[in-house]
Amino acid sequence: MSRRLAYFISFVFVCGLHASNAAGQDEHLVLYLSFDEGSGTVTQDRSETGLQATLEGSYDWTTGMFGQAVAFTDGRAVLSESDPLDLPQITVMAWVNPASIVATLASNHWENLNSIYGKAGSAGDDSVVLSLTGDDGIHFYVDQGANNNLIVPDAGVRTGEWQHVTGTYDGTVMRVFLNGEQVGELAVTGDIIANPILPTVGGRSDTAVSFDGAIDEVRVYNQALTADEILSSMAGSEGLPLARTPDPQDGAVVEATWANLSWKAGDFAVSHDLYFGTAFDDVNDGAEGTFAGNLAATFQVVGFPGFSAPDGLQPGTTYYWRVDEVNDANAASPWKGDVWSFSIPPRTAYAPAPADGAESVALDAELNWAGGFGAKLHAVYFSDNFDDVNAATGGPLQADPFFMPPSPLELAKTYYWRVDEFDPPNTYKGTVWSFRTEGTAANPDPAKGAVGVSPTPILKWTPGSLAVSHEVYLGADADAVKNAGKTSPEYKAAAALGEEIYDAGRLELETTYYWRIDEVNSTNPGSPWIGNLWSFTTGDFLVVDDFESYDDVDPLPGQPGINRIFDKWIDGFGTLTNGAVVGNPLPPYAEQTIVHGGAQSMNYAYDNTNKTSEATFTLAYPRDWTEEGVTKLSLWFRGASGNPADRMFVALGNAVVYHDDASATQMPGWNEWVIDLTEFAGVNLINVNTITIGIGTKNPGAPGPGGTGTMHFDDIRLIR
Repeated sequence: MSRRLAYFISFVFVCGLHASNAAGQDEHLVLYLSFDEGSGTVTQDRSETGLQATLEGSYDWTTGMFGQAVAFTDGRAVLSESDPLDLPQITVMAWVNPASIVATLASNHWENLNSIYGKAGSAGDDSVVLSLTGDDGIHFYVDQGANNNLIVPDAGVRTGEWQHVTGTYDGTVMRVFLNGEQVGELAVTGDIIANPILPTVGGRSDTAVSFDGAIDEVRVYNQALTADEILSSMAGSEGLPLARTPDPQDGAVVEATWANLSWKAGDFAVSHDLYFGTAFDDVNDGAEGTFAGNLAATFQVVGFPGFSAPDGLQPGTTYYWRVDEVNDANAASPWKGDVWSFSIPPRTAYAPAPADGAESVALDAELNWAGGFGAKLHAVYFSDNFDDVNAATGGPLQADPFFMPPSPLELAKTYYWRVDEFDPPNTYKGTVWSFRTEGTAANPDPAKGAVGVSPTPILKWTPGSLAVSHEVYLGADADAVKNAGKTSPEYKAAAALGEEIYDAGRLELETTYYWRIDEVNSTNPGSPWIGNLWSFTTGDFLVVDDFESYDDVDPLPGQPGINRIFDKWIDGFGTLTNGAVVGNPLPPYAEQTIVHGGAQSMNYAYDNTNKTSEATFTLAYPRDWTEEGVTKLSLWFRGASGNPADRMFVALGNAVVYHDDASATQMPGWNEWVIDLTEFAGVNLINVNTITIGIGTKNPGAPGPGGTGTMHFDDIRLIR
């Protein structure tokens, strides 16, 4: 949760504010569903429009961001009228807590399964849709004659927690916000086209598709709100107490030796306490020397005598500042502000592209950089020798901050470059940067520098352009791996082209390993191309199953399957007594959208109608569940509020442990279940043979409550 979002939550409770306080007081608010009824099939519009919405399908009342909310599984709320919500310009916003986000055909708004709000019917009839996408993104659609889709992938939407999602359109620009911060925009023109379709929340009225999760505080305005107005609506009050809208903007680069700091005052402020300094922690903590004064105005100069930084702002320095809003008549005062920053660029060149140390750089790459503070001209030095570049002087001067290296560059070679900045009469020598050209193996998995990696990792990479085969090197000593040859112990294996994968076996816990992939082609005189040195650090756990190794390879007719998820997790498919079915009926067999970690998880359908559901995995490693001092079993699971209430169990042989929540199947979002291994009574932990995950009661004396549903499981581990 972001600091800003956490602040809003605490502010509401400290000040005793509720979102409904602002309802009906904004002339631009045309729909406000608070969902605070808490029961029934109708929820009231608390704006002056005075509509109502009827709840349909499968839903539950639940605790919301403010008060109550509705958790949809296969349902929707349908508004009573259409015309009041035919708006040429619009803001749509809501607090959402998705349990899952289904992968969607993102280019087709009418096929989106994660709709928050829509005035939408079948294809071609929609006017507005705000929804989520399966890649943690947001999708905002308006029809002003051209069917415009603003799709923001990887916006940071998370399952299992409350987030605020907003879409605005002012007639010229569509914008999308997450938790009050803009994450995307698209320039379009024209008014939104009206249609007679009844607006819905949580799913379209003409299909069975639905948002999966809870929705609260739905607001629609007849104009595009500003960022500050969105923040105010998020807080659920008529004003925000925090200072905001800093100038310079947070993170800005300012090429000057002074600055005029300004901000928009918090809505309850009488005065402002300004803190300023060169260390984040000092400014955040209000350390001695950072207090710049209590101000009546919403601006302050820095970098002049008599003010903060009296000798001027220094090149190459990042400055931090904070404004606390003060009102002695309010018990909640002072309101501590966010710490903002801006930087004065260094005198030397900076921000090289390619980045320093970059790999797999194109042979025709252009070199770019940001000019140093006050630089008028630049001298560029380039070579494949560090010492030559570092010692060079007297290079020709140029005005443009880019340089095209002499071509052709060689494959898999390291080059060095330096840019000196000239601001008469001074020359500022630059840092020597480097990059390596394409031709080596690339895209390491685990990623370069990854931490918390499985101690039984499967290493993967993509091949270099001329590779016919690969040589794998791995070890815990960086220099040894870097300098290893085929007679070294760090040499592990050869791999053919098309087999860019290596099983590293069992590694030590909490240890940094280094690896290198050399590319080989005996017909090319440049071979072998020595690989880059990559590293990863193993985690403090043993992996029982992370579901990453399963594939989609079907066996030949009459042959048994080998490595599909249901080849390893034996379920009840084809039986009458076991209702579990794991995996998908068609590839990909493992779940690849709803995952906790990595790229795959196990989807688990169950049917407990006069039966129990369970899936069993036979262990190859680890079988010794005392190794490395592990004492607990950890697994992540995800239910859905639409599942029937039932309990969940894990069994090691005949020893069964049930989850404490008898309705665990209804727990949305990812939940970690940690079981002390001593709870598995009678099990020989030195030689564990199988693990079973089940829904219902194992070996029941009588049929359970029954019902069908779907669960997801991921990252089954042994921890200390």
